[in-house]
Amino acid sequence: MRRLLTVTLLLLVALTLPTEATRRAKNHKGGKHEKTRPASECSAAETQYGKCVPEHGDCGDGLREATCRDQTNKIHCKIPCNWKKDISDCKYKFGPWGSCDADTNTKSRSGTLKRALFNAECQPTVKVSKPCSPKVKKTRGQKKSN
Repeated sequence: MRRLLTVTLLLLVALTLPTEATRRAKNHKGGKHEKTRPASECSAAETQYGKCVPEHGDCGDGLREATCRDQTNKIHCKIPCNWKKDISDCKYKFGPWGSCDADTNTKSRSGTLKRALFNAECQPTVKVSKPCSPKVKKTRGQKKSN
């Protein structure tokens, strides 16, 4: 009887150890931050970051230099494909689009600085423009005409 109890207890311990190890591995919150953080003891305030340079084209995954004291590391970064290249490290709060300028066929809006990423030097306000849409927007009550 004692032998059966010992074997049962050993089997129970042997079955719970692998499940505990996989639970710890699943709850590990590493991933993205480990890949992008420089491998030095420097704080973010001490580190100077360069511009994000995409690997292919104008946007997507890329690399940026992070320099602290006399160490320079390359860290991963990403430039969104729908974002402006010259203000990519600066985040702005934009107002609504203005009306279409018939002379230039563009509409514009301005934005005020919300925050600067990676100690970037940002302009306090920016103005962006885009071509006017050729489609005329309809109000909700209008129906299609055939």
